[in-house]
Amino acid sequence: MALQKTVTTPQGFEATNAYHRVEGISLPEKTSMSFLLRSYKSSSDGVSFNEEAYTCSYDLDGANPNTQAYAYLKSLDAFLDAGDV
Repeated sequence: MALQKTVTTPQGFEATNAYHRVEGISLPEKTSMSFLLRSYKSSSDGVSFNEEAYTCSYDLDGANPNTQAYAYLKSLDAFLDAGDV
C-alpha cells in the first residue's frame, strides 16, 4: 500500500506522481503510533527523496497499524487528493 501524489519538496524539487510509503511504524503507547513517510520518484526507486515523521492516535480495536497510518495521512490537507496504489 502507498499513496501517489505530485509533491514539491522544501528544496524545490517537484516529483510528478511520487510514491509515498509508510515505513518504520512504532507503537510507543497503546493509544498512539509513530511512523515515517518516505517519498520516492516511483514504486521501484530504492532511494527516497524526502522523509517526514508523523505521530497519530492508534485504536487497538481498529484496523492494523499500517492501514490506520494511511487513513491518518489521507485525513490531512496535504494528502486529501492522493490516490491509493
